[in-house]
Amino acid sequence: MISLLIACMRWMASWPLSWIRALGWVLGWVLWCFARSRRHIVLTNLRLCMPDVDDAERQSLARQHFLWVGQSLLDRAWLWHAPEAVVRSRLRWRGATHILGETQPLVLFAPHFVGLDAGGAAVALQAKQPVAFIYVTQSDPQLEAWVRQGRERWGHAKPYFRHEGIRKIIVGLKRGERLHLSPDMDLGREESIFVPFMGVQAATVPSLSRMAKMVGAKVVPVVTRLTPQGYDIEVGEPWSNFPSSDIEADTRFMNEWLGQCILTMPAQYYWVHKRFKTRPEGDPSVY
Repeated sequence: MISLLIACMRWMASWPLSWIRALGWVLGWVLWCFARSRRHIVLTNLRLCMPDVDDAERQSLARQHFLWVGQSLLDRAWLWHAPEAVVRSRLRWRGATHILGETQPLVLFAPHFVGLDAGGAAVALQAKQPVAFIYVTQSDPQLEAWVRQGRERWGHAKPYFRHEGIRKIIVGLKRGERLHLSPDMDLGREESIFVPFMGVQAATVPSLSRMAKMVGAKVVPVVTRLTPQGYDIEVGEPWSNFPSSDIEADTRFMNEWLGQCILTMPAQYYWVHKRFKTRPEGDPSVY
């Protein structure tokens, strides 16, 4: 089954983008109709994070989200298998891109929008030094090999494994590597602190502040938006006074900043993740 999937994705890499997106739209509708548990998660997240949105608009946002997810999944075909010139032509840079060329340590805050993989590929293509990312292995060996090959396709991508801890990452940052970091997921109580995320107390990993402080790195937001032409990668200005001496305040700021960013494209945030899986002591499950 995995072999057939990989073969299909390699075949689709040569298709026009409009064809891939059309098939991704169909896949998104299939997921919306049949992935009932994930649909429940998305609707629950939207209800918690956007309480002022009425039911009809929430349903519309959730459906659109599944369409974006379907399209972004099939976009791996060209991201991982199309010629470099094709990939570059579909990745458009916006904002303060000059910062990526600076020599001092940089931590790139790359939140979980549906275009995250495309943004990571764009940074690896653009960088003149290694770009580190924290990797979680796949359970199927064949799938693992394919995903690793795709994400490490461009020579500057450098994976670190979560179970190995942060020591190697810190050493790499001090040597000039860029860290492409996505800490906006619920990784459990042991690794997290509770701070608000779009008005809801959320278990949040404070690694962005912690790692930047360890090496004196600037934190630069890098947000990727799926567009009809491919993806736009927006590089923001470095956050001022970040990290501070207060890791909780820093993590709260990160979530506040991300919440405002989500409101500019709410259907593209990765709502299929159980963002509020870990609850404060005594609070019931929301799912």
